[in-house]
Amino acid sequence: MHHSQINADIRKLIAEGTVMPAHPLALTAERELDKTYQRALTRYYIDAGSGGLAVGVHTTQFAIRDVGLYRPVLELAAETAANWTRRPLAMVAGLAGPTNQATTEARTARDIGYHAGLLSLAAMRSASEDEIIAHCTAVAAEIPLVGFYLQPAVGGVILSSRFWQRFASIDNVIAIKIAPFNRYRTLDVLRGVAAAGALDRVALYTGNDDHILLDLMLPFDLRDKGVTTRTYFKGGLLGHWSVWTASAIQQFERCKQARHKDNVPADLLALDARVTDCNSAFFDVANNFHGCIAGCHEILRRQGLLKGLWCLDPNEGLSPGQKEEIDRVTREHADLSDDAFVAANLNKWLA
Repeated sequence: MHHSQINADIRKLIAEGTVMPAHPLALTAERELDKTYQRALTRYYIDAGSGGLAVGVHTTQFAIRDVGLYRPVLELAAETAANWTRRPLAMVAGLAGPTNQATTEARTARDIGYHAGLLSLAAMRSASEDEIIAHCTAVAAEIPLVGFYLQPAVGGVILSSRFWQRFASIDNVIAIKIAPFNRYRTLDVLRGVAAAGALDRVALYTGNDDHILLDLMLPFDLRDKGVTTRTYFKGGLLGHWSVWTASAIQQFERCKQARHKDNVPADLLALDARVTDCNSAFFDVANNFHGCIAGCHEILRRQGLLKGLWCLDPNEGLSPGQKEEIDRVTREHADLSDDAFVAANLNKWLA
């Protein structure tokens, strides 16, 4: 499947930038898929105004592949979305593993009806950049790709600007999620895409949960041989946006309106720090992100969108002190939540 085969409205949506929450996994206490709550989450993200969904990604738990849930989870999200809305919705499937596995997952996602694959390179940590490019090229032959620069703390691979230039030169790459949580490495990606002459074709999406709003509103000037190219992040594909999503979409729209203006409101700039403070608790920064999935689950559990914090790995849960940090940020930043929106619609989503 080539990107030219994507529905024009959806291709435009991805290219112009939108909000894509990384979809969590709803489990029962027995750690089996809870279809009622999984559907409710999908409906929540759609009604909140998300432009797309990322399913089978880190927030969905990579371990779904080990327990036979990869296809069922992707199918359930696609079926729920198709039955819940008629507006364009970009469906992105997480792809992982070595080349044989990733290409098989790409074919599965394509056959279900997903528009693109978000390619994790965690399995390629010991590979050379040449080998990783060959891997990406093989997967791109199956489905349009969204690149993924994942932070090393949760399995990512450190990659050069030259790598991102070569990656962006792959014809079937349509976007890159930039999530190294590192400003230097973020710039490496931007410089690489610019060097490939691909800024018009490859949409830049932030996954930097530590600087979400700044990424979305500020210009980036890239210099090459005395020539300046100005670019912007178009949208976000974020685990952080799996919670308080309706509020996040309002923030995204404010950031879009602030782009290309000579002056950005100080209050909007300051809001970045408040969102990052929330993320520090949700993502368990104090414990090197150990509880990042469970932290998001805790917010959804408090709202009634999940029944518990259960992860496929029994060792995954809230870290010591994380609950207290979540208590703090939900109290201090209560105006950033979407509790009222969820409460007003929860019964409908669970029906």
